[in-house]
Amino acid sequence: MNYPVLKSAAYALVHTPDMILHNGTTQTTEAIVNPGSEYLKNIRASYRSYEDVLAYPPNQTYIGNITPEELKALGKTWTDVKVEAKRQGKMGEIVPQDEFIAMIKVSDVFGLVILEEKFATGIKEKCKESDLFYPKDLEKITGAHISEIEKAVNEEHAEPMYQDDVLVGCVKKAHDVDVNLNAHVIFENLVVKASGIIAFRNLISKSGVNPAEIDFVIECSEEACGDMNQRGGGNFAKAIAELCDATNATGCDIRGFCAAPTHSLITAASMVQAGTYDNVVIVAGGATAKLGMNGKDHVKKGLPILEDVLGAFAVLISKNDGINPIIRTDLVGKHTVGTGSSPQAVMNALISMPLQKAGLKVTDVDKYSVEMQNPDVTKPAGAGDVPEGNYKMIAAIGVKRGDLERTGINDFMEKHGMPGWAPTQGHIPSGAPYLGFSIDDLTTGDMNRAMIVGKGSLFLGRMTNLFDGVSIILERNPGTKEEKSSESGDISVEIKKAVAEAMREFAAQLLGK
Repeated sequence: MNYPVLKSAAYALVHTPDMILHNGTTQTTEAIVNPGSEYLKNIRASYRSYEDVLAYPPNQTYIGNITPEELKALGKTWTDVKVEAKRQGKMGEIVPQDEFIAMIKVSDVFGLVILEEKFATGIKEKCKESDLFYPKDLEKITGAHISEIEKAVNEEHAEPMYQDDVLVGCVKKAHDVDVNLNAHVIFENLVVKASGIIAFRNLISKSGVNPAEIDFVIECSEEACGDMNQRGGGNFAKAIAELCDATNATGCDIRGFCAAPTHSLITAASMVQAGTYDNVVIVAGGATAKLGMNGKDHVKKGLPILEDVLGAFAVLISKNDGINPIIRTDLVGKHTVGTGSSPQAVMNALISMPLQKAGLKVTDVDKYSVEMQNPDVTKPAGAGDVPEGNYKMIAAIGVKRGDLERTGINDFMEKHGMPGWAPTQGHIPSGAPYLGFSIDDLTTGDMNRAMIVGKGSLFLGRMTNLFDGVSIILERNPGTKEEKSSESGDISVEIKKAVAEAMREFAAQLLGK
């Protein structure tokens, strides 16, 4: 079988300190129920600078400057560890808040974003020096007098935007009565779109793909856009593709909480393998709601607020090129309706199912990419080391299957596991952070097989108590490049010439010549 390949991956982080206070749900909720809290009064003292964010090891891992193995060598916690502060990485970049506000303005096509004139002038000049912004983007970065913004915020319920605690812009509501188009929701949706654009543009830059050759785009973040008649109608995918010059692409959104990226990977690979599309991009923007989600626990323990970045990613799935890792669409694990909701049942369905079908042992998979949550974030909040917990369960499955001895659990975790480095952005950690590294590991590296695992908490929507989860196996490419056959209508020139000559001879015989 000729499988599709994982051709490229790109990642983006956006440092958004002012949005922690004004847009993170933990902080906005605290402002309602306990407006005079010490936490809110002193929160700014716990902000990290942009330089600190750049020097934080998990962030440099996210954009590809540090490998998971190198991160592991730096210890089990990294809040006091600093590495070289780089904006650009092998797989993406870390963007400062002021440029992101400019990208929100660029993303607006309905005239809902207003920037203060001095801020707009200054950031426009800065954006001229960035490869992230296209020349046509700069024409959109215009400003208005601060009085217009203050009126919109104070009298028209616009969502304010701040830079260093200074009001520099706002997002206006898109409808007078539709709560799905109020300023807060429009702001959140523009954040998804703008951060998705950053990841998508990095993918174009890093992969060298011609955006006009992209056929389909899947957006898989945890937000939804629509109006009162269809609250999650979409379509982030085409909205992002439009501003990335993917003029020949169509697309749609896929939602599945944290499992959505892996669902999207399976969907994209299946589309390419079926021949429906040649190049499919999966993209996901970030969610402001989760900024500072565990901030109170971090501050209580004397830590900075580590959830100060939005996360985004984009990956390219294409026809088999004989080089990049193949996506084994026949080796998929799934959490079914009847699987059960215990963690053990979930992991058994996701891990054992594809292994059993392929006749593989647990140890035959070189790396498992599970919920790659950063333990610096989760442990102070009482959630423990999430990746480590997943690897323990996978090892236990291996013991139960007879693939390894109980005494080999720690060795298995060391060899087949990885430390978590992903930001708390829900859909970002599950499987997706490792995709970029897997390309190197399964081509120039010494690995042969990896499993991408995505899990989701469907009960959060209050529609079911079920969990969700899917997994898929990636493998080193055996080197067989996909070739179009005559069955697909692509007949070689030589065959065409031979057929034409035969037809001429047949016609001559009929005419008696």
